[in-house]
Amino acid sequence: MIFRILTIFPEFFRGPFEHGVVAKAVEAGILRIEVHNLRDWTHDRHKTVDDRPFGGGEGMVLKPGPLFEAVEAIWPQRRPQQRVVLLSAQGPVFNQAAARRLAGYEELLLVCGRYEGVDERVAEHLADEEISIGDFVLSGGELAAAVIVDSVARLLPGVLGNEASAIRESFSDPAAVLLDCPQYTRPAEFRGWKVPDVLLNGNHAEIEKWRRQAALEKTARLRPDLAQALPAPEPAKKTRHRAKTRVAGGDETRPESETAGSETKEVLL
Repeated sequence: MIFRILTIFPEFFRGPFEHGVVAKAVEAGILRIEVHNLRDWTHDRHKTVDDRPFGGGEGMVLKPGPLFEAVEAIWPQRRPQQRVVLLSAQGPVFNQAAARRLAGYEELLLVCGRYEGVDERVAEHLADEEISIGDFVLSGGELAAAVIVDSVARLLPGVLGNEASAIRESFSDPAAVLLDCPQYTRPAEFRGWKVPDVLLNGNHAEIEKWRRQAALEKTARLRPDLAQALPAPEPAKKTRHRAKTRVAGGDETRPESETAGSETKEVLL
């Protein structure tokens, strides 16, 4: 997969992509990252990429010309598997489902907004979609681009050392958006705080059951907004057990209904 980033600060990305799983994936040839300087598509000696907004207002706006020229030069004939994403505060909020969707493309071109925004004609006629990484405002789209590259890249086959890591973590189940369950490591007791016993007993069925319940509880505690969308848990099933009584003069036990002078009883456990 190829990630392309269009920005006026290409040097910003020297750090984020030189470490961790993204750097290893690049080294292994699983993905490629190309950073493009928007100022390369300007035609004045000051390399101007912004201008004042029509109608007045604070700040400056990125001009459409350099952005259109840049994308059209990078992809002279855009294919369906190439997608232009404009990073802006106005877009739908990015989530794990969006990361999975974007991981299905061959190339992503992330356009980093700056200043007070980007000429609306870029959003309407150049970008395939707009994305925001949260309901807050950043100085530019560079941080958002780094977030998207990292979250999408780790979903690609071979990027993570353990493929199950991307399956078991928070937001990994599209049918039930849960946080990941609590995780513990050695020592089993630290400053008086102990690891739950169930994680130490080696019973994998019990561990999975505990992890599911712990994930539900953590989601309800930390993200009640997500918990409201979860299906109501099924009530615990009650098992029927017939009470037994000892028969006088022997060790045999019989169901109480079979003992003389008794009535059939059912005990709910």
